[in-house]
Amino acid sequence: MNAMSYELAASHTGLNVALAFIGGLIIVAALVWAVRLGMSVRSREPGPPSPEEQPHLPAEGAVHEIREVREPDEMPHATQESERLMPYGLHPTGTKRSEDQRRHRWSEGSSGSFGGGGPGRT
Repeated sequence: MNAMSYELAASHTGLNVALAFIGGLIIVAALVWAVRLGMSVRSREPGPPSPEEQPHLPAEGAVHEIREVREPDEMPHATQESERLMPYGLHPTGTKRSEDQRRHRWSEGSSGSFGGGGPGRT
């Protein structure tokens, strides 16, 4: 490189530093503005609810889960062959409440799982 290229590189260095400094100031100013805007929005929001405004349990107590035996709900059949089943004609779930609500237990003599080591059903 010759002296002219060194001189050009040196003259642009000061300008590049000044532009980087100005860019940094713009970014800092934008961040300060965003924080102040967030603080003003937050100050206009209502405060947290008081203990009296908090939700309470109903008088009858907490809601408990219900256990029930379910069985598959069969797909309804069209009455005529040309009739189409529409989504609103289907049942909302794939199961229904079983008539027999007794819990099913393992059969006597069953190992309970594949490879459980028991003699299996005899």
